[in-house]
Amino acid sequence: MKPALPMLLACACLASAGCDLSRTPTFDDKHVLHGDVAQGRALVANGRFGCAACHAIPGVDSPKGVAGPPLHGMASRAFIAGQLPNKPDVLVGFLRDPPAFVASTGMPNVGLTAGQARDIAAYLYTLEGVNEP
Repeated sequence: MKPALPMLLACACLASAGCDLSRTPTFDDKHVLHGDVAQGRALVANGRFGCAACHAIPGVDSPKGVAGPPLHGMASRAFIAGQLPNKPDVLVGFLRDPPAFVASTGMPNVGLTAGQARDIAAYLYTLEGVNEP
């Protein structure tokens, strides 16, 4: 019986990310190579990909969705979607095609390019410690 593709992708990400879940991640661990924070914020805030329909996003004036988790504190989270290691390359891959990484996720593939996913990941990692009013 063949292993499921999502499980293979998750295992590959864990192996390539050098995952060490025994230590607390730091902000320095969350640098997204070639990610543009300002562009990522603009992509999230403009509503084109519908992020705020499911997530509460600090500093973004739009409806505060509750279907997905609030996005403040992304850099300090150990996991993405409750099961993937919170590493930049893993987050970028998940943003590009969430169901390919976690088949049971409610987050749809919204058609992000690799560059858009890098920019959004870079922005999400700046939300460390930001709380909703």
